[in-house]
Amino acid sequence: MSIAFTPGEPAGIGPDLAVIYAQKKTHKNLLVFTDPDLLLARAKNLNLSIKIKEKNSVSALGEICVFPVKINTKTEVGVLNPDNAKFVLNTLNIATQCCLDRQCEALVTGPVHKGIINQSGVDFTGHTEYLANLSSTPKTVMMLATEGLRVALATTHIPLSSVPQNIQADSLEQTIKIIHNDLQGYGVVNPHIVVCGLNPHAGEDGYLGREEIEIINPLIKQLNHQGLNLTGSVPADTAFTPDALKGVDCVLAMYHDQGLPILKTLGFKKAVNITLGLPFIRTSVDHGTALDLAGTGNISLGSLHTALDYAQNFIDNRHA
Repeated sequence: MSIAFTPGEPAGIGPDLAVIYAQKKTHKNLLVFTDPDLLLARAKNLNLSIKIKEKNSVSALGEICVFPVKINTKTEVGVLNPDNAKFVLNTLNIATQCCLDRQCEALVTGPVHKGIINQSGVDFTGHTEYLANLSSTPKTVMMLATEGLRVALATTHIPLSSVPQNIQADSLEQTIKIIHNDLQGYGVVNPHIVVCGLNPHAGEDGYLGREEIEIINPLIKQLNHQGLNLTGSVPADTAFTPDALKGVDCVLAMYHDQGLPILKTLGFKKAVNITLGLPFIRTSVDHGTALDLAGTGNISLGSLHTALDYAQNFIDNRHA
């Protein structure tokens, strides 16, 4: 079976990723959910030759397997158009259903532009939340990974002012158990998860905040008694030092910008975004639409390769 790939925003570098990847000698069996004419036009921009195939495995350089999804609005390279939002979401809808129906073994997503989708009138906060809704999944967890580091998030795309009220014992317990269970499913035995505090110095015994004392630390103690392998809560400013990360399988940050700047500093262009808790495997590139680079060929496929490698490793572990 194939790995589904949705290129995302058509004016960005998502289509470029598919076209350039097809030129590589060694590649995964991708099924690209997009408009074939969009790929042909982008290949012309890149001065590359491609051959469109529908739902068959590729056998030669330049071949791309495509699940055709029609785009009804002309796409200008590097120029956003809210009229294309429906197309972007439609590729996700169809690819997700193929994964749910076991027609594809995993979903790898290219970069979307949240702002332009919202401008079209659709309330869209990100892939993670959208895929959870499509698959009727009550709880998902965003985890990013690069060599030597995995970072999961207790909260994702919400304002910083809303984070404290979203750090609740029930939700945090679900998050930790999803991380634990999915890492086990992906071949990590007895995952060691480090849990960051919400406040500076992990609250410093309540002087800088009480979420650690009242919510986070009691939950860690409870889950460790149930057999999980948790450390925390730890101050986020020291959780990512080399010594602190020894033997750690995942760091759970309380909010988006507490953990991801560290990971992206270490692994930008070679990191992957993984959605845990879904009924199918989903990974994604860790970069944006890069509108200024679309059609230039001056892009790195490092994050795409990482996302595909993680998806394939997860598939292999599930079949083992």
